[in-house]
Parts: sequence; structure tokens; C-alpha cells
Amino acid sequence: MKISGFTFVRNGFKLGYPVLESLQSLLDICDEVVIAIGNSDDETEERIKNLGNPKIIIISTVWDETLREGGTILAQQTDIALQHCTGDWLLYLQADEVLHEKDYDIIKQYAHRYFHHPTIEGLLFSYYHFFGNYNYIGTGRQWYRSEIRMIKNTNSVFSWRDAQGFRTKDANGIRKLKVASIPVSIYHYGWVRNPIDYLKKQAAFHKLYHDDTWLKEYLPKSEEFPSCYQLDTFTATHPTIMNNKIQSDHQWCEQFNPTIRKKRPLIVLILDIIEKITGYRIGEYKNYTLID
Repeated sequence: MKISGFTFVRNGFKLGYPVLESLQSLLDICDEVVIAIGNSDDETEERIKNLGNPKIIIISTVWDETLREGGTILAQQTDIALQHCTGDWLLYLQADEVLHEKDYDIIKQYAHRYFHHPTIEGLLFSYYHFFGNYNYIGTGRQWYRSEIRMIKNTNSVFSWRDAQGFRTKDANGIRKLKVASIPVSIYHYGWVRNPIDYLKKQAAFHKLYHDDTWLKEYLPKSEEFPSCYQLDTFTATHPTIMNNKIQSDHQWCEQFNPTIRKKRPLIVLILDIIEKITGYRIGEYKNYTLID
């Protein structure tokens, strides 16, 4: 059984992504890792090439700047990498997502378990969404709790919408993948970055969804930390591969004030309270069909 990793990135270092850490966590578990590197104006491609790892397959791409609706370009870039994978299972990470080394064997065990399963098409991972600095995670309905991050190589699976998840095609048309949930978490660091990088990232991100008029009106104008509705303290361990980055970010991370929160709309507050009591999230968007 062969496992291919795949991902995409553009201006990853300029925008403060943990690019090398994410890539290394794929390299540690995969037989090959395909990365679509968009036309960047930083050292992204050079630094990845300098790793000199024979498992890495680089696909150089040019992003279509006209695809500015719904994050379409993100799905397109994901599909470019996906289509160059040769493995039986395909393990997907975005450039701000990292796997923990304690989970490598677990991932392989479940890949073997479901490899010949006639129904299961993908594996569902849970999430830690780090926010502000490395000590806090965003919680509540503002954050998605699970997503597909491993799929069987059926040649019919494709990235869905803004590349958060996947869909597949069969004789009846496009449908959700049938998946099994596994006890593995994705460590998502997209909301932990220097406020200077955060401002750049917001500009680059929203450019994929909105026109110039929207950007001029709504983009943040100052270099400041973001805020959200609800945070919990993170008490577990980070992937070892993140240790150096966490240490190097220590100075600006200390400036984050976790007590500054967005005002939660009443309906969100009520729904979050219900979820906390019952464990059930009303109206949760599920980009998959859970089988096992």
C-alpha cells in the first residue's frame, strides 16, 4: 500500500505559513509528496527545493488571478497536486496544517484497515484550530470540527469549493464521500501569525473571494491580532516539528491578549450553550457522509 501526500502553496513564507513543518509531517508518513507551488515572490520554491528530499515532487503553477469567487483557485491548485499522485491513499494537508508524530502509526493502521473496505472512500480527521498564539484554540460553531484529509485514489475524487473538503463523481452525479472517522487531529495554525503577516495573509486570502471594491472597504487597515468569539486553553502537546517555530515566534506571541473577544450574536451564544451541554451542533455543515 502506497501513501501519497499532496498540498499546494504560494508565497508561504511571506504570509507566515508553517510551510516546512507541514511538508515535513507529510514526508514523515508518505512515500511521495506532491506540492503545487504557485508563482511566488518569496523564497517558497527555493526553500522547498533546498530540502533535497527525493520524495518531493514539485509542480510549478501560475495562479489565475481572475478566479476570485468562492476560493475557486484553491480547489484548482489542490486538484493539480492530487492528479499527480500515484499512491493508493492520498493524504492532504494545507500549508497551515501539521500532523503530530504520535499519530503517524495510527493513520497507517486505519489506512490498512479500510484499504479493502468496499464502502469507505475517505478518512475523517478532527481539528485543533489554534488562534492568536500557540496556547489557545478557537472553539464553538465558528470553527469546523472535522474534515476529510485522506482519500482513496479512485480518479473520481476532486477538491470541493474552496478546497476545505472533497467530492466524488459516480453514475448518479456529484456526491459527498463516504468516510470513517479516525482518532487523529489536524493541528491548524492558520490563525497564529505575526500581526504583520496576518495583515498580508488577510489581503491575499480575501483577494481569492472578493473584488477590489470589497477589499478596499473591508480589509483590516492596521497590524493587529484577530479576535474571535470563544477560546479554550490548549493543554496537550504540539507536533515536535513545530518546536523551533514556536520558540522563534515567542516574542510576538506574548503580545496576544486572549481576553479581547468579538461580541457573540445572541443566536450564536444560545447555539454554543446548547452544544456545550448536549455535544450536538445544530445545523452543522458536514462535507461528508459518515459511515463508520
